[in-house]
Amino acid sequence: MKCRILHESTGRMRVHVFKYYMTQDQADLLEAWLKGLPFVQSAKIDERTGNAVIRYKAGGRNRLLESLASFDFETAEVSVPEHSARAMSREYEDKMFFHIARRVGSRLLIPAPVRTVLTVVKAVPYIWKGVRSILRREMSVSILDAASITVSMLRGEYDTAGSVMFLLGIGDIMEEWTHRKSVADLASAMSLNVDKVWLRTSDGQEILTGIDKVSEGDTIIVRSGNMIPLDGTVLGGNAMVNQASITGEPLAVHKKAESTVYAGTVVDEGELEVTVRKAAGEGRYDRIVSMIEESEKLKSSSEAKASRLADRLVPWTLGATALTWLITRNAARAASILMVDFCCALKLSMPISVLSAMREAGEHHITVKGGRFMENYSEAVTIVFDKTGTLTKASPRVHRVIPFGGNDEEEMLRLAACLEEHYPHSIANAVIRAAEERNLEHEEKHTRVEYIVAHGIASTIDGQKVRIGSGHFIFEDEGCSVPEEEQKIFDALPDEYSHLYLALGDKLAAVLLIEDPIKEEAKEVIGQLHALGISRVVMMTGDSERTARAVAQKIGVDAYYSEVLPEDKAGFVKREHEAGRKVIMIGDGINDSPALSESDAGVAINSGAAIAREIADITISEDDLHALVIMKKLSDGLMHRIERNYRMILSFNSFLILMGVLGIFPSTTTALLHNASTIAISLDSMTNLLTTGQ
Repeated sequence: MKCRILHESTGRMRVHVFKYYMTQDQADLLEAWLKGLPFVQSAKIDERTGNAVIRYKAGGRNRLLESLASFDFETAEVSVPEHSARAMSREYEDKMFFHIARRVGSRLLIPAPVRTVLTVVKAVPYIWKGVRSILRREMSVSILDAASITVSMLRGEYDTAGSVMFLLGIGDIMEEWTHRKSVADLASAMSLNVDKVWLRTSDGQEILTGIDKVSEGDTIIVRSGNMIPLDGTVLGGNAMVNQASITGEPLAVHKKAESTVYAGTVVDEGELEVTVRKAAGEGRYDRIVSMIEESEKLKSSSEAKASRLADRLVPWTLGATALTWLITRNAARAASILMVDFCCALKLSMPISVLSAMREAGEHHITVKGGRFMENYSEAVTIVFDKTGTLTKASPRVHRVIPFGGNDEEEMLRLAACLEEHYPHSIANAVIRAAEERNLEHEEKHTRVEYIVAHGIASTIDGQKVRIGSGHFIFEDEGCSVPEEEQKIFDALPDEYSHLYLALGDKLAAVLLIEDPIKEEAKEVIGQLHALGISRVVMMTGDSERTARAVAQKIGVDAYYSEVLPEDKAGFVKREHEAGRKVIMIGDGINDSPALSESDAGVAINSGAAIAREIADITISEDDLHALVIMKKLSDGLMHRIERNYRMILSFNSFLILMGVLGIFPSTTTALLHNASTIAISLDSMTNLLTTGQ
């Protein structure tokens, strides 16, 4: 691809692509391709100018130039998002441009008498909307809009009426644009992040394959904690399926043979064989969009409060208008009140503030499913951390495998990986990775596997029961024992590692020593959360008291709880609620799901279990816990902005009404200042809450 460097600075380059006409699809393709390069941090393409702005990592300049030179639109293989925001943005940019252009053109080119006729024609829909609200006995802002336009025309101020309708049109375009963009962004964020699936072959074997290799009519296997990646019909099995992402209903639904299941839902408990009815990418996006549009999840209580307040102020505004006219008998003063209302600014700026904050969170790799959760995050005083994969690194390592009972070390690791790959979580991934590093192929030899939440996995191999999990699960629940002649070896297991136990039959077969390093930033992040107003930081883990205590001392939490079950975490959140405290829960596993659901703001780690991501209200990247601090600053900043907007809107518009009543400002001036302030506050609400580097 031919291109020319237009401008560059350290880590940033703007280039022009020599292409006569670049389509929106081609711009999306080039942008997705650039973002996929490991040394590129961000890329933005403008298809109308053919320019690309690229930010890259240190030392990546030459590699970027080489990559651009080798790029070809025809041969590039890259996954482009099914639904791009580019087309929608262009649609509303054009709407805004032509709306302004028509206004300017009419003022400059159309004679005044013709403009008057056009104003009357344009006013009809606004007046009818207001009349319809009155007939329905609904006190809405449309009544004020209709009244202000009608009064202006009755007084012969057709230019004023035209200006009011022009500014109302801009407000409508902005509101529709921001709403549709928020829905599109959330739908994309909620789209599936599943690239592998268990496929049942014609000879009855299960193979892990790419989702793009699955066709209509194939049979896939989905087990507890995993997301159903494709629409289909249940062929066999029984399971409780969480369909909240599609229906909004929180309770799991029982699925059995011949039941229909949908992509994006999660198997809470059980196992299903599913015959695929729709291949990847079909249908789900539109269902998500429909669900979001019908849901109140987008609204925070502050938004709802603003909407209710705006509607409640309508009769007061009408009453003040009538009272002013009765006292002064001055139509101009009365009309000045109609020209100024609180509703437009309140109903427009508040949602824009929330949506802008959610967009900004996305720039920091934080996905927020609704403004309500940012509000809860700001007001929370207790934060609960799961330990494994959250406070500790998302990729623990198998330090060593200690065999018992004369078993072979590599064979035990192979068997452990064979079981763990069915229920991926951070420790399971470590076992699978250790087997891969030793080139151990863990092919299926066992029968159906069963997952016991927060305990372990059980299956059967060659007629012998095999189990893997915690010490509580292996020795207490399952009644397994350590070979007598190896009790001393067992007692000498090092304390600095977490222990994963594997049993064959009723005897311990191996212990996997798991290195689970604490994230370097954990202690700093906890200190920053304390400084930002979180009064209680708690760690909860299923690990032993020994391991939990060691981690808690290193990172500085206020309290910790060891050997807890999923219901213990959820119970703790309930007790905090009973004490009047809002709670943030952070986790990444199946066993964190009840607490995530119970909390005021559930935060899932992106690399965790599918059900945790589905239930959580907020999802963060697993790379850095500093995202939790950023989220707190964003949430606090949002609440501060909303309160500031309230004060500005109420005080400034009250001032304009007073000036109109006193006859100091004519109605045209109050209308201009009111609409200008509404747009100014809305534009300010779209700016970032955090400065660069925070």
